[in-house]
Amino acid sequence: MQSLVLASAFPIGNILFQLLAFLILLVLLRKFAWGPLMGIMKERQNFITNEIEAAEKNRKESEAQLALQVAELKQAREEARMIIENAKKQGEAQGEAIIQASRKEAERVKEEALADIASEKDKAVATLRSEVASLSVMIASKVIAKELDERSQEKLIHDYLQEAGESK
Repeated sequence: MQSLVLASAFPIGNILFQLLAFLILLVLLRKFAWGPLMGIMKERQNFITNEIEAAEKNRKESEAQLALQVAELKQAREEARMIIENAKKQGEAQGEAIIQASRKEAERVKEEALADIASEKDKAVATLRSEVASLSVMIASKVIAKELDERSQEKLIHDYLQEAGESK
């Protein structure tokens, strides 16, 4: 009796039917739910992997670009320093050239002034000699013309020199 009670307490047909229904449900879930769900998960995994790889690639490109920009910045700074240095050298050279040109011009002006002074001095001396010679001739002719005594001659020469001095 106990076996009947056990058999009736656990119906084997129901268990087998539930087991069969569970297996069919598993197969259907695997085919219609699990497969597409795993496909979606696989796509998601591939998408995330690709995004990580793209991010890593972008990071490496950014680092390379940054290194390139740093190098270009250093080069630009060096070029700017060289340009400033060359400009300073050019400025100093031009300043020195201007100073030399000014010195040469001053020397030339000085030499011209000295030449003008010497020329004017020579002209003045020549004019003075000419006037002295003219005065001497005039005095001599008056002295000869008047044949005066010595005292009168001296007075005449003195008067004539004084007269010639006033005319200047």
